[in-house]
Amino acid sequence: MVSTTDNHQPAPSLPGGLFIGGDRIDRSSGGTHEHIFPGTGRSNGTIALAGSEEIDLAVASGKHAQREWMSFTADRRRDLLIDLADAVRDHMAEFSQLNVHDYGVPVSLAINTILVERFLRHFAGYVDKPHGLSSPVSGSFDLNLIEREPYGVVGVIAPWNGSMVVAAACAAPALAAGNAVVFKPSALAPFAALRFGELCAEVGLPAGLVNIVPARTEGGDALVRHRGISKIHFTGGGETARKILTAAAQNLTPVVAELGGKSANIVFADADLDAAAQLSAYQGPIVQSGQSCASASRVLVQESVYDTFLEKFVGAVEAARVGDPFDPSVVFGPVVSRHDTDRILGVIDEAVATRSGELVTGGKRIGGELAEGFYIEPTVFADVDNRSALAQVETFGPVVSVIKFTDEADAIRIANDSPYGLNAFIQTTDLTRAHRVSRQLEAGSIWINQISDISPQGPYGGYKQSGFGRTGGLDGLNEFLQVKNIRIGMG
Repeated sequence: MVSTTDNHQPAPSLPGGLFIGGDRIDRSSGGTHEHIFPGTGRSNGTIALAGSEEIDLAVASGKHAQREWMSFTADRRRDLLIDLADAVRDHMAEFSQLNVHDYGVPVSLAINTILVERFLRHFAGYVDKPHGLSSPVSGSFDLNLIEREPYGVVGVIAPWNGSMVVAAACAAPALAAGNAVVFKPSALAPFAALRFGELCAEVGLPAGLVNIVPARTEGGDALVRHRGISKIHFTGGGETARKILTAAAQNLTPVVAELGGKSANIVFADADLDAAAQLSAYQGPIVQSGQSCASASRVLVQESVYDTFLEKFVGAVEAARVGDPFDPSVVFGPVVSRHDTDRILGVIDEAVATRSGELVTGGKRIGGELAEGFYIEPTVFADVDNRSALAQVETFGPVVSVIKFTDEADAIRIANDSPYGLNAFIQTTDLTRAHRVSRQLEAGSIWINQISDISPQGPYGGYKQSGFGRTGGLDGLNEFLQVKNIRIGMG
């Protein structure tokens, strides 16, 4: 179903430039980028990009602000983070609009800002809680302290499809741990992140504690190689991660990497097939037009219900309302750019040419009144060979493979036959099976009868080529703390 209402908002109110040391910088050494709104192909304006000079300035500003931040009492730091959570909540509608402008996510799904508020409130609670412990020492009565301290200035590199999710999952615990943050959003999606930086200053965080530096490769490389950066948290693709690890090795800077996925969604015969079809449609090609590392892009279906499920699944996919992402009734929007449109259509054409599976719905660019935007029909291939590139390579678009399996062991084998291991999904009404299968799946997060729904209480991260390190939970906080052992002689 297609909606053609044009609710595209005017661009002049969008934040631009860089945000360093509490100030906006509209000119920089990294050049500029013309931001194109994916829904219409029209320009949202030109933004400045950070080069090495601005990265130097941001790191220096962060160092100064971090010392000031740690001079505050724990109570004051906690309360400021709660104030920031309140401010984010109060600007929720504004952030939702900025998310739509950033990368065309439908406003009905632009809920990433809610995560920022939740993560800030959660991790604010850790500020005044013990971060260390004491331990006896063998053969001695010495006082042995194990402390956890902030790194100092950390670099956070966010992908275009989730700058506010990364602000939630990374900036919140980094600040709670006592660090300053140099945050690099993609040039494709800078607006919400820039507004978040402004809000940090408005509520009273030290100027420079959070610096926002949209950049291309030059600025990102300067950030990773900077001697003043004590840790890097990167979210994105494996190819870029390899470059970051190589660059970070120059200063032996530690890196956390949350990378891509080709997640299996296993539908057993005992599942509620109507609910499973709706969930699979949403978590597969619909949410963010499949442009998510959490996308369940391989749907594994038990052969006894395969035909029944496929009919329900395709029906749910085709019923999704497509159109202008500013229309509240729309759930399926454009992909992020013209380049990605061509790339995804190339994947579809290759799958058809190589007979990797049967194309049962979608597969084309959407025309008509949406022709100027970057819209691709939500696409489903059935009877896919799990060994094919269609099933093994992350598409990062609205393309899903449906694969048949015989029994539980076969499902586990196919699900684990992937270089990735970020998420896995299980649809079943058998609790014993859910426990048994989840423990055999090679993935960092297992979601049973529900969508991927990250929370500040739960650690999130991948196995295999889906990365290492965690966000969320105590594990996520500890990623931004380093351990120091202090031993006091008592003899």
